[in-house]
Amino acid sequence: MNVLEVDALDAGYGDFQALFGVSVEVAEGETVAIIGANGAGKSTLLRAVMGQVRVSGGHIRYAGVDLAGVPTHRRVERGLALVPEGRRLFPSLTVEENLLVGAHRGRPGSWSVRKVVEIFPLLDRLLKRSAAKLSGGEQQAVAIARALMTNPDVVLLDEVSLGLAPVVVRDLYAALPRIIASGTTVVVVEQDITLALDVADRAYCLLEGRVSLSGPPAALSRDAITSAYFGM
Repeated sequence: MNVLEVDALDAGYGDFQALFGVSVEVAEGETVAIIGANGAGKSTLLRAVMGQVRVSGGHIRYAGVDLAGVPTHRRVERGLALVPEGRRLFPSLTVEENLLVGAHRGRPGSWSVRKVVEIFPLLDRLLKRSAAKLSGGEQQAVAIARALMTNPDVVLLDEVSLGLAPVVVRDLYAALPRIIASGTTVVVVEQDITLALDVADRAYCLLEGRVSLSGPPAALSRDAITSAYFGM
């Protein structure tokens, strides 16, 4: 059963169209990777799902319900959560306060400060630290944990590895299996093809705002991925 369906989506910013007829399906409990070069439309797709960019055509359905006209905060209440590119923490708040902001809407579920600290043990010693004083990897862990605190059914991860050292990225990706095992469906946007395909059940490649390739990673050859990624 598909929990999220994007059907023939056109979307963009003002007069600029960034997505052209994009269709993506995400089944419940699945991990889907959205790959593509910088500027391919990956982040725009996630922001469209969250109601943060203009949609000019097509449909976005969540749990079978069309989300047209539903504001972002209502989508969060229904079970969608976005970890945005650049983390976007509240720098004047502590780590713990940032986490509690995620829980503010009061959606029922099992995620708590204690549980996200189990997933990301480095947060235990950082709870009282200002978010402004964190490293990039620490900020990313807090951003993912904050999204989980909304008790989402589907979490959208935008550019998890961007600007981070490989060892930090490895640790962040090591937490994904436990998040997935909790019953959370994951959509991850990545420029790093290997990282994305290692965790995905299914992948979509975007090129200049269009789907250029899709399928389970095992069925996608390296040559096909390269061609779809770079438009060769």
